[in-house]
Formats: sequence, structure tokens, C-alpha cells
Amino acid sequence: MTDMTKQDQVLIFDTTLRDGEQSPGATMTHDEKLEIAELLDDMGVDIIEAGFPIASEGDFEAVKQISERSKNSVICGLARANLKDIDRCWEAVKHAGKPRIHTFIGTSPLHRAIPNLSMDEMAEKIHDTVTHARNLCDDVQWSPMDATRTEHDYLCRVIEIAIKAGATTINIPDTVGYTAPRESADLIRMLIEKVPGADEVIFATHCHNDLGMATANALAAVEAGARQIECTVNGLGERAGNTALEEVVMALKVRNDIMPYQTRIDTTKIMHISRRVATVSGFPVQFNKAIVGKNAFAHESGIHQDGMLKNAETFEIMRPEDVGIAGTSLPLGKHSGRAALRAKMNELGFDLAANQLNDIFVRFKELADRKKEVFDDDLIALVQDEVVQGGTDVLQLKRLRVVCGTEGPQEAELTMSVDGEEKTIDATGDGPVDAAFNAVKMLYPHNAKLQLYQVHAVTEGTDAQATVSVRIEEDGRIATGQSADTDTVVASVKAYIHALNRLIVRREKTSPGGDRREINYKDVH
Repeated sequence: MTDMTKQDQVLIFDTTLRDGEQSPGATMTHDEKLEIAELLDDMGVDIIEAGFPIASEGDFEAVKQISERSKNSVICGLARANLKDIDRCWEAVKHAGKPRIHTFIGTSPLHRAIPNLSMDEMAEKIHDTVTHARNLCDDVQWSPMDATRTEHDYLCRVIEIAIKAGATTINIPDTVGYTAPRESADLIRMLIEKVPGADEVIFATHCHNDLGMATANALAAVEAGARQIECTVNGLGERAGNTALEEVVMALKVRNDIMPYQTRIDTTKIMHISRRVATVSGFPVQFNKAIVGKNAFAHESGIHQDGMLKNAETFEIMRPEDVGIAGTSLPLGKHSGRAALRAKMNELGFDLAANQLNDIFVRFKELADRKKEVFDDDLIALVQDEVVQGGTDVLQLKRLRVVCGTEGPQEAELTMSVDGEEKTIDATGDGPVDAAFNAVKMLYPHNAKLQLYQVHAVTEGTDAQATVSVRIEEDGRIATGQSADTDTVVASVKAYIHALNRLIVRREKTSPGGDRREINYKDVH
């Protein structure tokens, strides 16, 4: 990263471990906090608010150990406006190479009423507590909670007091996510212009997302002169959450033309930490979440996919590699076209002729009508199934109907082509698969024994394709079969029939291992 001037740089203050953990149900274990702090430190976060040391012994120990382990980041602890909180905070963060105490008090009329303090009494309290914090630590941040609903004259007054008492950073919280971008910018601009000593401190912005404007409010504050953004990974936080780290960082990067500011964040590590925070917090990232959502770099529409294949800039304003994703995703669904299917098949190693692509495309569309999304493994299964269920096989499945449930016996009605002749039979069994296998054996009698029957889902969801593997043995000859279908019983019968076809081929071969017909993805027939 090139050297940045004070005016160019926007400091990233991450409060995932403090405000983010206040999301109901998002509590992290001690080890998980240490892990996330290490990731934040490694990616270049300037300040890590590691916790609220007075809240519990566990929180104190976590902040203390994060302080001891930090390599580059300032480590900050939160404290209310009382001496006990501030002392406890200092005991936790003093072990850091760069410690910070962050103390706060609610300054709006609603918040002043809670401790029943007059304006003068609160002003005196702010002076005393900030002074105490500064006597302990050279780096003190002060926040007037609910600043955006505090009378402007009073806000200017208490900020001046905090600066004179030794605060080095003044954070302006939109605690309830009430403000709008224009108001956010006007407030920061007014404070910088009116408060004596404002040019000697850094102004920060802390925006909540109750109206969905946290990122916009934070960026507006930066344009007005704020040089620190408080944020969380994935936007975790109270109620609707906070400004999302990944959103402000990438907005500054992508729109550097109108917001010529820089951060020290290594953006290529964004996706990794996003997924890790989602895992440890138990808060999954919504699919359409900006930057880090599953669909952020995904294009299903045939028109969009065709455009992406010709020039990625047609529908993407940033490169997926910039946030740590391997590349663009062209998820295949019922809206996808042949161009996307061909590109995906080539990516997977299948070099298909035009007629082969058309055959697979028809089967793909049929599958897409049954599934919300067709995954890579679904396509592989389709091609494998096309290969192994070729039209020259002695045995071919034509129709299958099963009856199953709590009352047995289970039944299967099977129509199968045997040497070109269609035959139909009914059979029963201990479950639908057993009944179907019995029907196959009745239509094509054989002595092969079933050695292996294995099922696994190719992709997630109740509409996932099931891949079934079957291994049979007859007189020392072993044959295997595999097939995939959204219907597990159908996949099972196809796999069983495939294994029998391979066994028939092996009977006819004289050379050892001659029955093994390997699938060459570059030469699919």
C-alpha cells in the first residue's frame, strides 16, 4: 500500500467483536473471538474494538488476550462513563502495543433522562471520565450516544469538553439508524466547522442500519470530513445491524473517482472473514447481500450470462478476485441459455459437439424445471448418466412407478427394454428400492449379488440430485454402476441397470479388465 496522508486515509474501526456480538444469538466463544481478531488484524483493520471488558469476566479475558496477541491493529475496549468501567477497560487493553479506551454516554434528551442528569451535570461527567481515561491511555475515543438526536448546540458543547479533556477521536453515533445521508454529512460538517479544537482530532461515524442507510450515511460522513468508519463484518449488530465493513471498503475502492480516499484493508481477505464470521456467529449471510452474498457475483439470466462471457464489465462493477472469490459464477437455472451451458461444460472439462450439447441442454432444461438451481455436480452427473445409459445397452429403463409408505409391502411397476424388447412386470419388496431391484431381476434373471449400494446427495436441498453407486459380483466378475436423478429410486434402478450392462459386456470380453469402459470427459459419445 502506498503512503497515505491523513486526509487521504479513512481508518477502519471494526466492532464485530463488540457491537456485532450484541446481535441476539451471535455470541462467540473465547477461541472464536481470538480467531476473528487475528483475521481482522491480518487483513489490515486499523482499530479492533475487541469487547466490553466490564460486561463479564469472559469478555475481559478475551479483550486482554487479543491485546496481547495483536500485531498491527489498535486494540480498543468499550467503557461507560464511570471510573470503574474505564479502569477495567484499561486493565484489559493496556497489554496491546497500541491500546485505546472508548468511553461513551447518551447525550440526547431521551438518554439524558435515563440517569436524570441535567445538561450541566452530564457535561461535568463527560469532563471527569474522559480526563480519567486520558490519564491512563494516550489514545481515547469518546462517543455521544444518540448523537444524531442530540440538540446541535449541546452536542457542540460536550464535544468541545471531550476534546479539551483529552479525547483524540470523536465518534458520532447514529445509534438508532434514524438519520439520512444528507443529515449525516451536514452534522459532521457542522461539528468540524463549529467545535473549537475539531481540527486536532479524528471524527468517526458509527451508523446503524434500521432504515437500510448505514453504508450511505457512513460514506456521506466521510465526504463531509469524517476519517474513521465504525463497522462490522457482514453488518452484524444491534437490531438491523451496522455499517458493513465489506460495503464501505469496496465502495471506497470502486468509486475512488468521486471518493478519493483509501484504506489499508486487504480486500482479497474479505470473503474469507465474512464466511468465518457467519459460521462462528451463527448468522448466515443473505444470498443477495452486497459484496459477500452468494449471489453477489452470480448471473443466471441467459442475457446476463451471454454478456458476461463476452465482457465481464457488462454486468460486474468489481472483480470477484478483489474480495477473495475465485471468479464469477454463472449458476445454471431455467433462465440460462446454451452459451452459459457450453461455457460451464468446457470449464468442467467436457468438450461437447453441437449435437451432444443439444442433447445435454434438453436434459438440463428438464432438470432445471425441477430444481431451483443446477450445480456443477448436477451437470457432471447428467453427462455421466448420458454416457453410461447409452442407447446401445442391452438393458434400458423405460418407466418406473413405485408405491411406498408405512404400510407394506412396497410395490414397483417396471418397464424395461431387454435386447430391444419392452417388458413390464410388478414386484414387491422390503422398501421401494428393493421392490424395484426385484422387478429388474425378474425381467432379466441373473445370479449377480449386490455387494454395495450407496446414496449421496450431489447438491444441497430437498430437490437435490441423488447419486447412487452400485457394485455387483457374478462368478468373480465385478461390475459397478452409477446414476443420478432427483428421484432416488429412479437413480437406484438406473445405477443397477448400468452395473448389469457392464457385467454383460464383461461376459463378452476375453481380455482381463476389458469390461471397464472409462468415461473420457474430452471425448463424450
